[in-house]
Amino acid sequence: MGQECECRLRYAGQTVTGKARLETDFILFRGERRLKVPFKDLTAVSAAHGCLKLEFAGGPATLELGPAAEKWARNILHPPSLLDKLGVKPGVDIAVVGDFEPGFTRELGTSVQGCADVIFLAARTAADLQKLPAAISRLKPRGCIWIVYPKGAEAIREMEVIQAGRSAGLKDTKVVSFSSSHTGLRFSRPAKPGSPVE
Repeated sequence: MGQECECRLRYAGQTVTGKARLETDFILFRGERRLKVPFKDLTAVSAAHGCLKLEFAGGPATLELGPAAEKWARNILHPPSLLDKLGVKPGVDIAVVGDFEPGFTRELGTSVQGCADVIFLAARTAADLQKLPAAISRLKPRGCIWIVYPKGAEAIREMEVIQAGRSAGLKDTKVVSFSSSHTGLRFSRPAKPGSPVE
């Protein structure tokens, strides 16, 4: 999710200021004190009067987030699905290049053979990035390509993925934790000068 907010933390009899960050599966506070709470450890989550209360074995902890408190509580209690994070909406044409987990391809639905709004490219090694130009040729003008690659692998590094996309004339616009073992990096064509901003 990657949402961040300057706030105060009330925890273990102290109140400190710092930054809270809401991630996909944990919440992190950094300031005079550091606190990381994985969602799996939470026993209760509530939001009221601009405060997010987290109940867990070492808690409770309260983050004074202001208006963001209720949204953060919703995101913790009802996290967005992978397709939500990837921006896949009903009615978009999707193409898949390479091998993905069967559960993911089932969730995506039908993959088109022609041009697509969203293309998913599986890159297990740097050599798989050679498939990018062919994938780009299938990309609709306002579409995007997600390059999905293993986390921390020697065979392919994030900089290689970024360089491949940029060398092909694309702009990296978002990164997501695709799974516990893979990262997804989204690329889009740069906006032309004078084109409307979406």
